[in-house]
Amino acid sequence: MYTLKYKIWLDKKGKVFGDGPYKLLQGIEEQGSLSNAAKSMGMSYSQAHTLLKRIEKNLGFPLIQSQIGGPMGGGSELTDDARQLMEKYVIFHEECEIALEKIFKKHFD
Repeated sequence: MYTLKYKIWLDKKGKVFGDGPYKLLQGIEEQGSLSNAAKSMGMSYSQAHTLLKRIEKNLGFPLIQSQIGGPMGGGSELTDDARQLMEKYVIFHEECEIALEKIFKKHFD
């Protein structure tokens, strides 16, 4: 019996957005911190920051707004554009999964 495996990402002269960046943004949304989100994924802050800056450059809009520390500490939050991108990506990914499973079953079930 075969198992279907696949990866989905958005491309614009190179990989722009996929599961990894989605999970990083999800972590920022949940934890309010790029640093903590990166750590939870086994990435350094520098790697995560560089990744987001590259994606922002390719997409043409910012994904996060960061605040420098202070008495209350710093943090990061998603932009509205980032939230919209994530929503669209989730819906697109789910629809692809349904379609791919249907095609897979047609040929290999």
